[in-house]
Amino acid sequence: MKKLSVFVFCMFAFVAVQAQHQINSFFAPDGTVRLETQELNEAADSIVTVFHRTEDIVWRRDIYRVIDMRQKQNFQLYFPVEPDDPTYMSMYRLVVDAVQKGLTIFYPSERILKPLLTMDNIVPKDKIIDQFVVGGIGELDREDETSYILNYDSISDQLSFQPYNYGTYVRNQLKYLVYEVVFFSRATSRMYRKIVAIAPLQPDQATGGPEEPARFMRESVKFWMLYDQLRPYLASQYMIPTQNEAKRVTFEEFFEKRLFSNYIVGEGNMYNRMILDYCLTEKEAKQEQARIEYELLTFEQDLWEY
Repeated sequence: MKKLSVFVFCMFAFVAVQAQHQINSFFAPDGTVRLETQELNEAADSIVTVFHRTEDIVWRRDIYRVIDMRQKQNFQLYFPVEPDDPTYMSMYRLVVDAVQKGLTIFYPSERILKPLLTMDNIVPKDKIIDQFVVGGIGELDREDETSYILNYDSISDQLSFQPYNYGTYVRNQLKYLVYEVVFFSRATSRMYRKIVAIAPLQPDQATGGPEEPARFMRESVKFWMLYDQLRPYLASQYMIPTQNEAKRVTFEEFFEKRLFSNYIVGEGNMYNRMILDYCLTEKEAKQEQARIEYELLTFEQDLWEY
């Protein structure tokens, strides 16, 4: 009788553990590899964030970086190029999907530094499609819906995805502009990096040429997105894997762990100038980028005495 009681107790304990920790099979019932997309959508934020008090922040710098998807380390952001892949999405396809579902986007301003991310600068829902037009809105008839990636229905007040020109459009979507804040907290005595906003760069509407690189970059900004509003979409979508199919990373992990390669194009300054505004040659620009990176790297170390 005692052995039976012990056996029953062990069975109940095993069932309780199973209920608390669901074991997911690597393979689906039909024998195919099972992707954890359903569990991922139901999960909370996958990366814990730290709450920072205003009085703890004693130093801060605004940094503007460009992520170029032509660099090998960023290929996962660009692929797959097909708009209807059943498993994975590219970064831009994810952005289009997020905007369609209600993500707020902001108009680009004439200045890249300190973009206007306020309620007064939000793109209205019926104007969003103008930010997703092939060839630039100035060259096309707004009634020609085949030139747009998104279509707006005024009756239902809904946006719908149109894949017809997606391939043509996304070929030029090779860069993203990232606005981040680097700051030091005395509460933890360490440096932090926080992405504030991301903007897709497309040169289809830019009129500045190689002789005006700063103007060309300003006019290439399509719109701004707040990172924290985009983050739920990044956390619920896996990136296309490279080499190891079992090692899958979400877009959120990719950005939070800073797995992307980038280069600096500006920092916060009283003149509101980007590097390209005052560096006339490529050598000068690279020297300025190296200076900023060095100051960010050494600031924390200089606070300590060994």
